[in-house]
Amino acid sequence: MILDRNSKRARLLSKIVALGSVACLPMQSMAQNRSAPAATRPTAQQPAAQQPGAKQPANKPVAQQAPNNPATTKAAGQNNPMVMGAIPNLVATVNGEPIKKDDLARECVLRYGDQVLENMLNKALIMQACQAQQIAITEKEVDDEVGRIATKFNLSTAMYLDLIQDKRDIQPAQYKSDIVWPMLALRALAKDKIQISRQDIDRAMENEFGATVKVRMIAVRDPLKAQQLHKQVLADPSSFKKLAKENSEDPQSASVEGLLPPIRKFSGDDKLEEKAFALKPDQISDVFNIADMSLFLQCVRHEPATPPNREQVASIEDRIAHSIMDEKLQGMAEQLFSTLRSQSSVVKVYGDPAQQQANPGVAALLNRQQITMAMLEEECIRRNGAKVLEGEINRKLLEQALTNQKKRIVQQDIDAEIARAADYYGYIKQDRTPNVEAWLKTVLEEDGATLDLYVRDAVWPTVALKKLVEGTIQISPEDMQKGFESSYGPRAEILAIVLSNQRTAQEVWQMARGNPTEQFFGELAAQYSVEPTSRSNYGKVPPLRKNGGQSTLEKAAFELKTGDMSGIIESGGQFVILRSQGFTNPVVKDAKDIAAVQEELRKDLTEKKTRVAMQNFLDDLMKKSMIENYIVPKKSQLGSSVTKEATRSSQIPLQK
Repeated sequence: MILDRNSKRARLLSKIVALGSVACLPMQSMAQNRSAPAATRPTAQQPAAQQPGAKQPANKPVAQQAPNNPATTKAAGQNNPMVMGAIPNLVATVNGEPIKKDDLARECVLRYGDQVLENMLNKALIMQACQAQQIAITEKEVDDEVGRIATKFNLSTAMYLDLIQDKRDIQPAQYKSDIVWPMLALRALAKDKIQISRQDIDRAMENEFGATVKVRMIAVRDPLKAQQLHKQVLADPSSFKKLAKENSEDPQSASVEGLLPPIRKFSGDDKLEEKAFALKPDQISDVFNIADMSLFLQCVRHEPATPPNREQVASIEDRIAHSIMDEKLQGMAEQLFSTLRSQSSVVKVYGDPAQQQANPGVAALLNRQQITMAMLEEECIRRNGAKVLEGEINRKLLEQALTNQKKRIVQQDIDAEIARAADYYGYIKQDRTPNVEAWLKTVLEEDGATLDLYVRDAVWPTVALKKLVEGTIQISPEDMQKGFESSYGPRAEILAIVLSNQRTAQEVWQMARGNPTEQFFGELAAQYSVEPTSRSNYGKVPPLRKNGGQSTLEKAAFELKTGDMSGIIESGGQFVILRSQGFTNPVVKDAKDIAAVQEELRKDLTEKKTRVAMQNFLDDLMKKSMIENYIVPKKSQLGSSVTKEATRSSQIPLQK
């Protein structure tokens, strides 16, 4: 939504995620798996004398050989209840029924065993390399780095760690031990191999503070169509906005009449930058290709450079140098790991039947030292046990509810739900039947899961909840009318200015009223709006539809006449000013067409209302249940367990 009050927090988090990827990159890419929360305690570290080629005891558990890194050891013991003591044998009870540690370990390893083991091996290799080069990353260095990153986002260290924990579900101890420490260790290992030149810093300064150019774009895949549109625009440059909205195949820019965010130099696409900066205002470029798209631009305006104050330059260049180091480190990480791997003896036992038979109870051998299955199970629980346990608690709740209603799930139910998902997401054969094979291929390739896990974690819970709410879903004529208006009706074309406080909103509204032109409204949006789309696109935002979930804004937008400006609208803790640009034509106009879409509309509404009913049922089930969670004791209360176990988005999600 364009006016989400959490948008600033979400943008901030996306930058934080990007920072964290520096440390996660080598560990996750070596595993070729989706990311998982990193370990809460360090794995093994070999003494320098035990590097490949040196004599060492065979088949000894790594943990018995490894001195701990002081920074990660101390950090791992903070704020994580599973680190301070042993994991209990009884991890939860659900209405008196137990869930045992062995069961949780099996489920954790089944889902995360490969990537956790890979991360354990990779982190051990980093530790070995650091010790071989007598590199020690201290606790103070870790804390200082966390503080430096927090400062980038104008946050205190405590607020930054809270945000990481809240949005990425990573404890502060985990973050320090398994993201920050490896990042610093890799940086120390690579510092002699990475050089940051004056040119690197100058280019980054130019990118951040240099001149920019604002352009509109039309992009299509068909080169002939691009040439036809280009001729139309050359004949009538004022038609660019309309043609971009109706024809451009880049949906994000098409929704705002072709506008792109300001283009900066050295952003990574030399051709786009070259074409954009060569244009004069209102001038149109020739047609050129980027990837599989043919596109051309129209210059809106050039914006001058905004150099920082002289006294700020030193600190800015220091920040930029750290950023360049992190960026170059990503490219160096694979090379470092490749070298470490080539110099080490690594045998993965887990997942290899022959190796498992030859090495019972062993997960991997690192330079002939053991990482045992027990160690892997413990690490899987420490990293992922809390969220996997919540999924198992919900599974237990659903099993109990099915028993109480005397209902059961059979294979036919599972097959039908998979077919429904294939049909709902457009995987259809020529004979109009669901293409289940193609659907499953997509699901398993994208998620990196097995069929058994997909069924267990996504399909089975969906089937269970559908059985538990069946017969309760009703689609009223009012639902059909609202759904029709939302999906097929006209949409309001608007400009928006989003402000964070009422006083500023009143001042901006007064200025807009004093100069009631569309251009001036757009300039006010570019200067004052706190919402990124409206700010970067001079107020232009995607069209608002009826019944789209923003009722206050929708009502105001549809009441405006073309060219009218709204009053100040309070929505979601923000203050919004709208200016109408008219309305789109409805997708479906006559009665014949309306009848043609009714079946599809009913199916979509049924899907949405079923999803809501399922979540409400699960919430109500939790409120009525007694759940004791011994892994996360604070969740041992009525209605406290909320599903966070990953489910395929194709199925109706169980999470809030």
